[in-house]
Amino acid sequence: MRHVVFNQKGGVGKSTITCNLAAISAHQGWRTLVIDLDPQGNSTRYLLGGPPPSGLPTLADFFEQTLKFSVHPRAAREFVIATPWPGLHLLASSPRLDELQGKLETRYKIYKLREALAELASDHERIYIDTAPALNFFTRSALIAAQGCLIPFDCDDFSRHAVDSLLDSVQEIRSDHNHELQVDGIVVNQFQPRAKVPQRLVQALLDDGLPVLQPYLSASVKIRESHEQRKPMIHLDPRHKLTQEFLALHRALPTR
Repeated sequence: MRHVVFNQKGGVGKSTITCNLAAISAHQGWRTLVIDLDPQGNSTRYLLGGPPPSGLPTLADFFEQTLKFSVHPRAAREFVIATPWPGLHLLASSPRLDELQGKLETRYKIYKLREALAELASDHERIYIDTAPALNFFTRSALIAAQGCLIPFDCDDFSRHAVDSLLDSVQEIRSDHNHELQVDGIVVNQFQPRAKVPQRLVQALLDDGLPVLQPYLSASVKIRESHEQRKPMIHLDPRHKLTQEFLALHRALPTR
C-alpha cells in the first residue's frame, strides 16, 4: 500500500504523521519505506537523527540519474538506506531537490517516481510519502505514484478553507494521471476536545460529508520530545495516549 501525506499548508504535521505511521507499520512487522520528497528533510532528520551521512544516496541522486542517459542505470533500491528502526527504510531528502525541480519538470520526468515504486513494491509492503507544503513537481509525482492520500488537518480556519482545493487537486490528478488514487481520509491533528474552535471546524468537515478519520490526534507536548529525541512515538513511549491514537489511526487506514 502506498500512502502520500499531502497538504499545501505548512506546519500541519505531515512529517510527524508520515514517520509515526511508518514506524508503527515497521514495528508490526511490515517491510516499510518512507520517501521524503520535502527538500527541508524533516522526515529524514526525524528517522536518521540528522541529515544523511556523507556518501549515502539521496532522492536527489535518484532524480539526477533520470536526467542522464545510461545503458545500465542504478536500480531504485540502490538509493534506499536503512534507519535505526528494524524494518524501516528511507529514500532520503536533500536540499538539492530544489535545484533539480525545474530541470525535471522541463524534461517531463513526472512518472519516474511511480516507475521506481513499482520496482520497490516487491521489497516494501508499506510505503509512506512525505511531501512539501506546495503542489509542485515532487508532490504531483507522489500523487501520481500513490494509491491513497492522507490530508492532515490542524484545526485551523485557514486549513478548513484549503480542504476543498486540496480535494480538487487530488481529483484532478486521479482523473488525468492515476485512476488508483483515492482519498484515504482527513487526519485531524493537534486536536483539543475542550476548545470550541477545533470542535466547530471538525464538525464542519463532518457536516460536509468529508472522510474524516478516527481517532483525532491530540495536541501533546510529548510530540515535541519525540522530535527532539528523533524517536517516533511507538519507540519513545508506547503507552502514551498519543501513541495509542497513532496505533488506532494506523488500524483505520485502508489496506487495499
